Amino acid sequence: MTSAEIPASGSGPIVERIAAARRTARRLWRLEFALVWLALVLGIVWVLAATGNVDLEFVQTWTPFILGGVGFTLLVCVSSIIGAVVLALLGALGRLSANPLINGLASFYVSLVRGTPLLVQIYFVYYGLPQVGIILDALPAGILALSFNYGAYMTEIFRAGIQAVPRGQQEAAEALGMPSRLVFRRVILPQAFRIVIPAIGNEFIAMIKDSSLVSIIGLQEILWRAGTAGRPILKTIPAFLIAALFYWVLTIIFSFFQERLERRLARSDVR
Repeated sequence: MTSAEIPASGSGPIVERIAAARRTARRLWRLEFALVWLALVLGIVWVLAATGNVDLEFVQTWTPFILGGVGFTLLVCVSSIIGAVVLALLGALGRLSANPLINGLASFYVSLVRGTPLLVQIYFVYYGLPQVGIILDALPAGILALSFNYGAYMTEIFRAGIQAVPRGQQEAAEALGMPSRLVFRRVILPQAFRIVIPAIGNEFIAMIKDSSLVSIIGLQEILWRAGTAGRPILKTIPAFLIAALFYWVLTIIFSFFQERLERRLARSDVR
């Protein structure tokens, strides 16, 4: 046996021990992390119980009713994010256009929406549009307002994603004789979507919380149901605590999938 073969023969167990140590360290970190969360949650529950703001009978009776608003919340968010993506893509193309009219319209849309509160936009869609003959129910009005608002914010995300695609790829496709529209649809747009997917996920998570604002127009989502359950019997604190818990759980769930998606995209970038 030569001296060059000795390290090779002993490297296997060493590598395995290092990998095992790292796995153990990760498990311990996760355990400590979970214990911290558990301690904080128990502490909050203890404080609420000590102040008398937790009515177990109310929680048991009204939680299923408030839980019924989760479906409306998800329906509003999913529909709104789809509409926002369409508006954002059109807005990004407008912002990148060399045509001053198109660019001006897109810039005005972004500036107007970003310069006014979402609550005002919801009021305008639901109460203002009927004065010009456009009457919308609460559900389409809420979806339209959220789509209109988030589309403006996501316009800049899409614009940055399109500009992040290397210019050389477009030039190479055009050199092969592909028309500009086909280059955009087949080369630029797929890569731009892949770049902005994590940002879209973040916007969707933010929209879950902002969707509570549509309760002011009577849409029976989580917050509306919590207010309906708590106000008549003066149990607003436990009712809104239940609503806050549902929003929190939804954001945790979608944040988990968002992180997994980002890790998967990062691994594919490495490959």
